[in-house]
This record gives sequence, structure tokens and C-alpha cells, in this order.
Amino acid sequence: MRTSKTFSIQFWADTRKNKNGEVLIYARITMDQKRLSISLKRNVPLELWDSQSKRVLGNSVMAKQLNQYLDLAKSQLYQSYMELKAADKVLTAQMIKDYFMGDDKSTKTLVQLIDYHSEKIKGTLAKGTIRNFQITENYVLKFLKSNKLEDIFLSRLDYKFICDFETFLVQYYPKGHPRAMSHNTVMKHIQRLRKMIRLAYHLEWLDKDPFRRWKTTFEKTDREFLSEHELSNLATYEFPLERLERVRDLFLFSCYTGISYADLNKLTPNNIWKGEDDKKWIVTNRQKTNTRVKVPLMPTALRLIEKYREHPLTEVSGTLFPPITNERANLYLKEIAEACGLTKNLTFHMARHTFATTVTLSNGMPIETVSKLLGHTKIATTQIYARVLDKKVEEDMNKLQEVLQSKTTSSNKAAGRLKIIR
Repeated sequence: MRTSKTFSIQFWADTRKNKNGEVLIYARITMDQKRLSISLKRNVPLELWDSQSKRVLGNSVMAKQLNQYLDLAKSQLYQSYMELKAADKVLTAQMIKDYFMGDDKSTKTLVQLIDYHSEKIKGTLAKGTIRNFQITENYVLKFLKSNKLEDIFLSRLDYKFICDFETFLVQYYPKGHPRAMSHNTVMKHIQRLRKMIRLAYHLEWLDKDPFRRWKTTFEKTDREFLSEHELSNLATYEFPLERLERVRDLFLFSCYTGISYADLNKLTPNNIWKGEDDKKWIVTNRQKTNTRVKVPLMPTALRLIEKYREHPLTEVSGTLFPPITNERANLYLKEIAEACGLTKNLTFHMARHTFATTVTLSNGMPIETVSKLLGHTKIATTQIYARVLDKKVEEDMNKLQEVLQSKTTSSNKAAGRLKIIR
């Protein structure tokens, strides 16, 4: 560890800039024989300044307050020196001044970055995204605490810090969970930390990005969806309880429109527009990305809207469907799955996967169109939802065989005609 050999603090008054009999007080810090002055933004009558003792003369209230301020400034300057020294920094007088004045970007900390980022994303990101960042921030603080740290300078973040944070997450058992986090969950937390660190890099709080050699990896997972047969069984099942039927209908509407729960729950009659062909469309903005979504309404979706048009809850709320919380809807979906004999873990988000896979792609809709209907900004996002079914593969292979057979037959006929001519 390198540290400076000498450090001293003295006060002086600039008598050359005498203004109305008052002079400005400065603190002079000396580091290895290099001096630098800091204005303390305090004036003192010239006749009361003692250049020998570097103090204000007298016992007046003003004199006592100025001397107390000088003592405080000296204490804070020394504290700045000690904190920078403890951070293993090569100290200079300018660095101590910047740190004392709060202008030293090189001494920004991880907690300061988290606080700044939290304020920055307020009102700009969806509530769910903000909540996810808060969870990641809590894990970062727990990781620091596990290393007996309250905070850490951003300049001390390196590749090892990221690796150690990953190990911490892999071994951490969240309260109430039966097992540790999955690989993809760990990567998501590291991905969010990376976004915060990148922000610090762009703010020039960091000279180098510690993530520059880091590569995030995700394990491919199969997202569940309902098959055509399962979807039909769900749609035709007679529920004895109205609450289950209502949630089933909300789920079906999402299956035939691809609209997420958060967006579906706030749809009103104003979101129904007529297209140029006089057919009805749902037009809304996705809550998650604020992307404009326009979805033509199929007969099944139109019937569900009409079914709840005069429902007491929709008349009160002004929405297309009776409102219900996402937690309660997913709870009821477990009862619905059991009643219908479905062994899959039925969740509301599965409806979007069903729309992408069973309703659209497996029936020949291009993935570009499906991506637009889902409100995705990238085709790659849609590919996570989309699954090519065995049935579709079989149909496409049969079509291919027919084309090849047709070409072979045409080729044989041409060869036969050529033989006859010869």
C-alpha cells in the first residue's frame, strides 16, 4: 500500500483581497511538500485575524463561531485524508480537496450508485422492473455485509468482485424458498448489477468497466403452454363456481389475443377500435415497455367481451372484464387446472405462450406478425415464447415431400419425353 509521507493543514487569510475591512479565510493542505488552498467561504474582519495562531481573536459570538468552524473544517479534512488512505489510494492534495468538497468522482461508492440509480429509474420504468432492481440491490447489500463491509469504493470493483457475487447468489437460499436460486435467476441479478455499473461508467465515476470481460449465460428453458386439445377442454369445461369461470374467461381472452394480465386488467371500451375493414381491434400500450399493441379480435374474444359487458363489476370499474388481482387469479388457476385435469403449472403468463405457440405460429402465422401482436421490440424475444410443435413439423415435412415428389415426377416425365424424341 502506497501512502504519502507528509500531510498538514493550516489556515490563512488573503489580506490582498481586503473588502470593506474583511478578508476571506482559506485552508491550506500540504501533501509531500505540494500545497493547495481551499476557500472556506468565510470572511473575518482583518483586525481580528491572528496570522500567528491562525485563529480569530476575541470572545465574541462571531469569533467563537468562526473558530468552531475552523476546528470542524480541520477535522473533516483530516477525516478525508484518513478515508482515502484507508482505500489504498495514491494520495494527492487535489484528491483530498475534491473529496472534501464532494467533487471526487473516483471516491464514489457502490451504495451511492445504488441510491442514484434508484432515484433515476423512478417513474421511468414499470413498477415490476423497479421492484426487481430493488431485490437485486438488497442482494448486493447482503453480499457486502457477508464480507463485513458496509460499502465499497467503485474503483475497487473488479472481475473477482463479480465472480464472488455470483458465488454468493448461487449459495444463497432465499427465505421461504425450498432451494437456492436457479442459474438464470442468478444471471438476471448480475445483469441488473451490470446495468447499474454501466451507468457509473458512463457517468465517469469509473475509469474501467469491471464487466468488460464478463459474459452472461442463460440456460435454455422450455416455457409451458397449452396444446390445442387442452385449450379446447379448458374452454368447454362447466365450472360450478362463478369466480373460477370468470378467471378461466380472462385466461382464454389472453390465449386468443396475447394480451398480458397487467394490460388486460385495465382494458376499457375505449380500447376497442374499428379497423378499415369494420372489424374490431384491441388497441393499447403495453405497461411493461409502453409499446403500442394492436390486436384484431377473433370471434371467441368478442364473445367473452360481450359476456361481461353488463356484469355488475365491469359497470362499476368501467373495464372490459371484472377486475381481479394477479395473485388471486393465479391462485384460482391452480383450482381450474385441477378441475380440468391439467397437470401443467397453470399461470396467467402461460396464456401468452399459448397464443404465440398454439394459436398463431402452429397455424402458419409468420413470427414477425406474432412479434408485433405480442408487442415485442425484438424477434429474439418472441422466439423465447414460440415453440414449433411436432404436429407442425410433421405438416411441413409432408408439404416438403409433396414438393420434392412433384419435382421428381416432372423430371421423370421430361426425361421420358426426351427419350422418345431421340
